[in-house]
Amino acid sequence: MAGKDAPLHNAAKPLEWLIGKWKGQGKGIYPTIQDFDFLEELEFFHVGQPMLQFSFYSVNKETNKPLHREIGFIRIKPGTNQIACISSHNNGVSEMAEGTVAGQIVSLESHTIGRMTFGKDPKTVKLKRTFTLDGDTLHQVVYMETDTVPLTEHLRTTYKKV
Repeated sequence: MAGKDAPLHNAAKPLEWLIGKWKGQGKGIYPTIQDFDFLEELEFFHVGQPMLQFSFYSVNKETNKPLHREIGFIRIKPGTNQIACISSHNNGVSEMAEGTVAGQIVSLESHTIGRMTFGKDPKTVKLKRTFTLDGDTLHQVVYMETDTVPLTEHLRTTYKKV
């Protein structure tokens, strides 16, 4: 069975700059909650297919209490800069997003948000995110829209590769 040591699929090479483990810290803001600081570990890896797998694990910076968890895949359409992202969040949200990779910038916008029937309100209806590599620093910005708040910046995280 192919594992993390498999050769990178040619189609995934435009995403190669994301591969690795990253640690960082971020700030969460949103009109309906109190601002918070968090620490996050992020890993992108591949198993030889035309996609990357990823995982996010964040904790409260002050209490070390687990916060957000997210696991998913970013697939690239071979021969293009078009990408699709499928992810599951520990808060009961499943996201399907599409976008582009252009150099060292990934831009994604959800087109489908699934939600467990007993999920906490307000209901998430849209997510947008960007990853940008600037030197050796990876930046992620996440925007969220709920059924009560229009699309607004929610998370801003800065990572260093470890």
